[in-house]
Parts: sequence; C-alpha cells; structure tokens
Amino acid sequence: MHMIPNDVESTAEVLLRASRVLVAVAARSFADVDDVTLPQFRALVVLTRPSAVTVGDLAEALDVRPSTATRLCDRLERKRLVKRNPGAPPDRRETQVSLTASGRRLVALVTGRRSRDIAAIAASMTPAECAHAVKGLSAFATAAGELPIDPFGWSDFASTGRASSR
Repeated sequence: MHMIPNDVESTAEVLLRASRVLVAVAARSFADVDDVTLPQFRALVVLTRPSAVTVGDLAEALDVRPSTATRLCDRLERKRLVKRNPGAPPDRRETQVSLTASGRRLVALVTGRRSRDIAAIAASMTPAECAHAVKGLSAFATAAGELPIDPFGWSDFASTGRASSR
C-alpha cells in the first residue's frame, strides 16, 4: 500500500525515501568509472547543455568559485574529457568549455546505466503510479529550480507503460 502524503512533513519523508533509492542508483551507475570524481562528473553533465558553456557558467552551475572551476577544467582537460576554446575577450572566465568525444561517451555510459536502472524500477509500477510519480517529481524538480524537461521520455512511459526511444 502506498502512502499518500497530505502535509509537508509527510511529503518530505516520502521524497527522502525516494532520494535514497536515486542516490543508490546514481552510485551504482558511477561505481566502475575510473579516475573521475563525482564533482568532475557533475561538471561533465553540465557541459552537455546545448548552448555554449564558459568556465564562469560552469562555476555558477556547480556553485563554486571561478578559480575552482578553472582547476576542475584543468584536470578534465588532462584526462582528455573536455577541451577549451578561448572566448573574446581573452579572459579565462570567458573561455568556452566543451566535451570531447571521450567525455560525451562517459556521460552517455553513466546516464544510460542510470536510465536503465530507473526504467527497471518504473517497470514494476502501474501506469497510474508512474503518472503520479512523473507529476509529483516534476513539480518537485520545478519547485527546486530545475527546468521541466523530459529527456528520457518518462511522460511517454507514464501514459503508455513503455519508455520512449529518444
């Protein structure tokens, strides 16, 4: 039987339980990635944005100082996961950072594992439960400041019982 929260405290408790599952899925998907720390991986994910990302943008997204983001980019560049393209004016904070093919493959590998694990969990839920989860978690992500996007086709899963092939 599923608990339906009717107040903020109950909602927080349910979201905390769900977050433990999501953290476990994230940790498992990242478990055999060698030589890349979780903060470095977070930076790689930020760099998957469709628009150009500067070192300053990266610092803001990761909530770190620009000098910290610069050092993070130094490490990722040495690992050949990112490349830098000088911006105009030639200010290191205006330098654009992008993923290399290796960086894109690493992000795809880890997010693919996460997506498969989450889809396996969702597959054990009814279509109605999936629809409620999508609606509730979308509202939660929006309230937290996340853009309301659906990169893995969860809306399709909730309505059809099948994941999208996007």
